[in-house]
Amino acid sequence: MTTLLHNTRLVLPDRVCRGFVVVTDGILSQVGIGDAPSIECDNCLDLHDHYLAPGFVELHTHGAGGADFMDGTLDAFETACNTHLEHGTTTILPTALAATKEEILRSIDCFRLAKTALDGKGPYLHGLHMEGPYLNKDQAGAIDPNYIRHPDPAEYEEFLAYGRGAIARWTVAVEMEGANRFAERLLEEGILPSIGHSNAEYCQVKDAFEHGVTHVTHLYSAMSTIVRRGGFRHSGVLESAFCIPDMTVEIIADGCHLPAELLNMVYRVKGVNHVALTCDSMRCAGQNVKTSILGSLENGQPVLIEDDVAKLMDRSAFAGSIATDDRLIRVMTKQADVPLHEAVYMMTQTPANIIGLGDKKGSLTVGKDADLVCFDDDITVTGVMVGGIGLRGMLSTPKNLVD
Repeated sequence: MTTLLHNTRLVLPDRVCRGFVVVTDGILSQVGIGDAPSIECDNCLDLHDHYLAPGFVELHTHGAGGADFMDGTLDAFETACNTHLEHGTTTILPTALAATKEEILRSIDCFRLAKTALDGKGPYLHGLHMEGPYLNKDQAGAIDPNYIRHPDPAEYEEFLAYGRGAIARWTVAVEMEGANRFAERLLEEGILPSIGHSNAEYCQVKDAFEHGVTHVTHLYSAMSTIVRRGGFRHSGVLESAFCIPDMTVEIIADGCHLPAELLNMVYRVKGVNHVALTCDSMRCAGQNVKTSILGSLENGQPVLIEDDVAKLMDRSAFAGSIATDDRLIRVMTKQADVPLHEAVYMMTQTPANIIGLGDKKGSLTVGKDADLVCFDDDITVTGVMVGGIGLRGMLSTPKNLVD
């Protein structure tokens, strides 16, 4: 099956230019500049001068469309994933929040069911992101501290055995006793360890980095920063992320968690190769509601939705993002003054590299998977393709894109 997509503005890693792509059996077989040549193809799609970019890669989301990945049902997984798909996300790491052992095991079961059910029908599910339970209660944020605990080898070995092949990433507070050994076990299992909900100081972060903890979960949110003791200043996780050049970070670029000037600063200081955009969305992403629940329906926390963000009911802190990934691109380009191709890079190639998928996904490059998103000047998504299959706008509903 060969599909030609033309009359489009290609979002390439280093620029935006007019061009075309050819998809053959789910793979990008040609990426060209200028007008499309005359070729034999099964489908020819005129994209009407919209942008064509690689599909968004989301490292950290709790849900969308009214569903949370902790709800414990296949329907919840499908609802959340398909809502994100409508907004251009073609690769997802569903996030399991700190919870009871039973709920965590259930989320692993549901992930496996969803990975099979959505194969060829939804976004690619690379693996689960486990956010806890081995975090610091002092940096719990919106996570229920009742479910936060120290790394227990007996428990996490059970999780690792049960979730083998289903877990891609795990957030841990690296100052917790036994955290470095836990990180080593994650690496042995092929799981990316990352720092989050942590009160660590620079020496602890540097030590964790040397043990393979190379990524930081939602920079600025739920982490230590510089403190002064006896006149001397001590760096926290935040400063450590800037001080360690090869450490990658993710930022919640919804325009609420971080103001535009900080988004721009992180982009300039760390560079596009070390910054991934994330929505860290909760269940009400993609909905118009006033209240919602963070976590599972049975044990989650009620939250308030106002000012385009979720807050704890007492308004003391944010409870999560309500953004989808198209909004992140919109904020980075229109508020934080980041060029479109670089904003897209931080939503595609960089997160793909972080989780080891950079050779298959993340850019409009010949030989990579045909995961594509089409959007207009307002970053409104008009079509999505996963593995060459038109799932939103492309082929399946051609009225949006084809004469």
